[in-house]
Amino acid sequence: MLRRAWQGGAVLIGAAGAWTTWDLLQPLPTTGFGGTVRAVPEDSVPEDSVLEVRAARAYLTRIDGDVVAISEKCTHLGCRVPWCDSSKQFECPCHGSVFNRAGERRAGPAPRGMDRYPVEIGGDGLVYIDTGSKIEGPPSGSKETIDEPPAGSSCAAEGA
Repeated sequence: MLRRAWQGGAVLIGAAGAWTTWDLLQPLPTTGFGGTVRAVPEDSVPEDSVLEVRAARAYLTRIDGDVVAISEKCTHLGCRVPWCDSSKQFECPCHGSVFNRAGERRAGPAPRGMDRYPVEIGGDGLVYIDTGSKIEGPPSGSKETIDEPPAGSSCAAEGA
């Protein structure tokens, strides 16, 4: 009887170990950058400017009424590209690439426009950005989808 009790205990310990190992090997749902990021209410996304979403490392804007998420990384060497309020363009401080509000390349060494992330409007009216998937930016020299010339002076010129 003692031998059966020891065997039963060993089986229980083995089953508990297998159960724990199985739980540890299961992938966790990704939240934050690299997964789906809950951003802002859809009605707070601007029509003629951009809204920075730091958790997604992206900018939100509207292009032809659709909400678009644009990656903040320059396609040249990966620098963070800030939005310039005076010129209403993205201007890379590292090597001078310039992009319009839609992230399309206007000037500089970047080989293509800024990359985008898929966007979904949830049932709760919030914008969700899938930073785990990337949509490659439009090729250099492609026709711009928005007709917005620079609104003012460049931020690079102001800083010089």
